[in-house]
Amino acid sequence: MSEAYIVGAVRTPVGRRNGGLARIHPADLGAHVLRELMDGTGADPSAVEDVIFGCVDTIGPQAGDVARTCWLAAGLPEEVPGVTVDRQCGSSQQALHFAAQAVLSGTSDLVVAGGLQNMSMIPISSAMLAGRALGHETPFGGSKGWVERYGTQEVSQFTGAERIAAHWDISREEMERYAYESHRRALHAIDAGYFRREIVPCEGAAVDEGPRRDTTLDKMAALKPLVEGGRLTAALASQISDGAAALLIASPRAVREHGLTPRARVHHLSARGADPITMLDAPIPATVHALGMTGMSIDDFDAIEINEAFASVVLAWLKETGADPARVNPNGGAIALGHPLGATGAVLAVKLLHELERTGGRYGLQTMCEGGGQANVTVIERLGASP
Repeated sequence: MSEAYIVGAVRTPVGRRNGGLARIHPADLGAHVLRELMDGTGADPSAVEDVIFGCVDTIGPQAGDVARTCWLAAGLPEEVPGVTVDRQCGSSQQALHFAAQAVLSGTSDLVVAGGLQNMSMIPISSAMLAGRALGHETPFGGSKGWVERYGTQEVSQFTGAERIAAHWDISREEMERYAYESHRRALHAIDAGYFRREIVPCEGAAVDEGPRRDTTLDKMAALKPLVEGGRLTAALASQISDGAAALLIASPRAVREHGLTPRARVHHLSARGADPITMLDAPIPATVHALGMTGMSIDDFDAIEINEAFASVVLAWLKETGADPARVNPNGGAIALGHPLGATGAVLAVKLLHELERTGGRYGLQTMCEGGGQANVTVIERLGASP
């Protein structure tokens, strides 16, 4: 089996809702990172064999196989195809998996992976609600098999986050301390310039817009819960955001032929499922599975990125895995930096690689909760690290 190397990794800043990226067509968001990726690596665009992008709510300007549209909007060769992946919040992490698997199998040598989302332009759950005009209240209600198995209970990320908080006995105060720390870490990373190498400014936006310098624990404590009697508030959830990210995955042959520089090796790829109603706790069994497959310990990782869909998701994962909190989302997560759904998996991969390079770490792990009760796990090894 071949190796799969990451040779390029870039992202836009993550824009807050109605912020600096809000009016940019989704295809142009994706096109921006694609141009910067190809220019930055020096790879021949005509040698790319596929463009695999994640995107959620693929309607309107995000419809029509937006991966293909992005590549063409970037002015890149028409002979290169593109395909759009939807594994909900993990869409672009899955795009990375598909790209790496193509290279690992020997069927491709050079593949682009990434994702995009403009949540300001296309509101969250637009695709889930689009069927109402045609008489379909939800994607699940008309399925006999679904109702027989799961009944008519609500399928909601908010319900899942509350269930996790209750099951793992995570208090609102504990989640607020975690959320505050996410903002603190993100602001420190921005001020220290940690993200400068990975961000390609777009239409005047050059810095992640989500972190709040004026947030306090008192302000968080004053917010109303998202559901009556619940523990979660808006401050404890990921922010609605816009953004895009892209990575170039290459085989050893592509590295040789195109004079590319491998920056990391894809060490492990897997995905697991769990209860789709609780929905958001799948990173726990997915991480256990990945550790078993690799023979690694959670302490082997120098940096870990787990998407902060809600504070309860990460805190439950920390309790179960025993990971060192200092190594988890070291530069803040989606509570502060935002969660542009279809782009987030690629954004986290870009952040993870650059953090390993900045600190000299060797192994990084990435995971995130996804609709349907799923989770991907990616393990990368930075090349040039000491054994």
